[in-house]
Amino acid sequence: MASVVAVDDIQSYQNQTAADIESGRHRMDSYGSGGSEDALLSDVAYRSPRRWPSEHAPLLQNGNRRPHPLYEDIDETTNVFPDDPHFTEVVRAAETAIDNGIYPQRIYQGSSGSYFVKNSDGKTIGVFKPKDEEPYGRLNPKWTKWMHRLCCPCCFGRSCLVPNQGYMSEAGASLVDTKLSLNVVPKTKIVRLASETFNYLRIDREKVRAKHIVSEHFPKVGRRFHRLGLPPKVGSFQLFVEGYKDADFQIKRFEADKLSEETSKEFQLKFERLVVLDYIIRNTDRGNDNWLIKHTKEKKDSEESESIPEAVDIAAIDNGLAFPFKHPDSWRAYPYHWSWLPCSKKEFSDEIKELVLPKLSDMNFAQDLCDELYNLFKTDKDNLSPFKLAQMPVVVVERSSGRVGTTERFREFSDTFTQRFQSKGPFFSWC
Repeated sequence: MASVVAVDDIQSYQNQTAADIESGRHRMDSYGSGGSEDALLSDVAYRSPRRWPSEHAPLLQNGNRRPHPLYEDIDETTNVFPDDPHFTEVVRAAETAIDNGIYPQRIYQGSSGSYFVKNSDGKTIGVFKPKDEEPYGRLNPKWTKWMHRLCCPCCFGRSCLVPNQGYMSEAGASLVDTKLSLNVVPKTKIVRLASETFNYLRIDREKVRAKHIVSEHFPKVGRRFHRLGLPPKVGSFQLFVEGYKDADFQIKRFEADKLSEETSKEFQLKFERLVVLDYIIRNTDRGNDNWLIKHTKEKKDSEESESIPEAVDIAAIDNGLAFPFKHPDSWRAYPYHWSWLPCSKKEFSDEIKELVLPKLSDMNFAQDLCDELYNLFKTDKDNLSPFKLAQMPVVVVERSSGRVGTTERFREFSDTFTQRFQSKGPFFSWC
């Protein structure tokens, strides 16, 4: 059993010469420690100025502080986007807020676990949607969706979508929006965050509590832990937009309070960009409650403030149910609720044609867009269970019967394969 060394003895012990230290070790061996490192744990704790984290300690290190390499092995390139310094700065602000105990707040609307992320001042700066808390995720905190999946599995979800890839769809929609210069989707990227307010398994929280207790009492053992906090969750991080209202709410206001001719034209142009985005990403869930409108009323000059012209803007949020592998031709054949609006009856303007058609007509641009989407979605390395594998759509790869090549000599160059998905799923399935 390791002996307890008094503080005064430790101070004199540290001031001894090398020979005295050696003799001191022999004395500790005589106390029954057997020369083990456990006998020196109190000495290490005294000499180390590091204060060990409690259960409410930060779960992710601040990007401006370098964590001790012996205590945590965190990749400093995580959540860093060299091509977008502003986005990196926003994510760092979110990590700093979590580090200071300002945790993300769960959004109670919707069918999955999503969170308002705040900065150190308590201001909302983003929306984080973890992968494992999606409607198909195993840690979805919404019990209504859990009951839906349990009691009526044949009607659960959309058969045209790959399950549990909503966070990828959010980032993919932002990528398409940026490439086409539509500017209707708030910037969205894949990040990793950890917070006590996220939905974790109880065993994960108990392991963190046990690690903290061990680290406080046995620092040398705690140094061997790879992580002291909760494991980070991968998900989509979308920048928060201020001053926006649901489209359903704003459109009803526009019916009562008509827009000016110039503002109405501006709204039509922004609406056409939303239509182009939804059609290209094949969004299967564009209701009037998941795209937003910001209307700024005109303010004339006054002694206190400058004049502000009337303006309108659109933000396309909740793009997690896009990029289907086949046409949504089942029960939800018409997912675009904006198709009933009066502005959808007008022909496309020359402005949207000049913006989009030259890019889509360029095969190099189309190929680059496809490559970037492919590189984005292939980062999802989901280790499927047999149950999840049974839910995946059937993929059929067939070899073409004819040869595309011109000679018999190079037959290997003319062999082609086609890939197709099962067009229809079973009417009823427990999987």
